[in-house]
This record gives sequence, C-alpha cells and structure tokens, in this order.
Amino acid sequence: MPSEPPARLCEKGGNIATKDEEKAEVLNAFFASVFNSQTSYPQGIQPPELEDRDGEQNKPPIIQEEAVNDLLCHLDTHKSMGPDGIHLRVLRELAEELAKPLSIIYQYWLTGEVPDDWRLANVTSIYKKGRKEDPGNYRPVSLTLVPGKIMERFILSVLNRHMQANQGIRPSWLERHGSA
Repeated sequence: MPSEPPARLCEKGGNIATKDEEKAEVLNAFFASVFNSQTSYPQGIQPPELEDRDGEQNKPPIIQEEAVNDLLCHLDTHKSMGPDGIHLRVLRELAEELAKPLSIIYQYWLTGEVPDDWRLANVTSIYKKGRKEDPGNYRPVSLTLVPGKIMERFILSVLNRHMQANQGIRPSWLERHGSA
C-alpha cells in the first residue's frame, strides 16, 4: 500500500519541493542515483539455461519454449499482478499455451525491439522511517509486467554466464553474494 506523499521534500541542493511534480522529480533523481540491480529467483529454482550457439558469440542466445514454460509454471501466484491486470495464476495455468508466443516475443526482444507496453511500470514511493522530507527515507516499488520480469531472468542468466566464463565475477564474490 503506497504511503501518503510527503507535504514537502528536500532536494539535493537544499531546495524544498512542494508541488507534486517537483516531489516526483526529487524522488526520481534520488532513486536513479542509488539504483540497485539485485534480482531474485524463487528459492530452490535455478534460472533456465539458454541454448548456446557454438562459435557464434556475437549472436543472441536462443530462448527455448521449454525454458519459458518452466518459468511460467514456477510463478508465485501470491505475488502482485502487473499493471496489465493479469493475475499470475492465469499465467501459470496457461503456461503451455503462452510459452511458444512468449518465446517468440523474447527472441525478437533480444534484437533490441521491446514492446512499448513492456517498457511501462507503475512506480510508487514507500516511506521507511526518519524525516519525511528526506528522499532517502523512501524506497521505490515498481510494478512491471510479469512477462517482462520473466525476460529479465533470461537476460540475468546470460549476463551471469558471460561474466563467469570471462572471469568477470570472482568465485569469492559469488560465495559472499550468491549467484542468481
């Protein structure tokens, strides 16, 4: 449940924002400055592997229909639905029917073309504690489309494999932080 917006917020330079648009800009600037890329996968479930294309390192990976189906089947139906209003239970129960069209969309997405609707998110701020005027005392909550979150898992899987294969992530870091 979103918290009541503060009456005013202090900008980085000390200016006071009182208009809703100004407060939104202050919070947006603060959230963007502390962006954290942590992503989680349901406990006990590993991200699906993408099919490697031997000798074709500059080509996008292939997203298998079976991997999409697996992710859909493991959706947590207790989580919130996205801004599209589609409940996760519906996506989970229709996994077999949705896997093929979503895998095609995801494969197209790897070329850089993302459906405009999938770029949208409802972001709200939640008050934590402390001075309500301090943007640092709020955390952003982003409600995005579930199919977009599934695609993020594929991208995360590819990035993790690339980083590990090219020794971009040290084993000691993985031990401390866990792998996705």
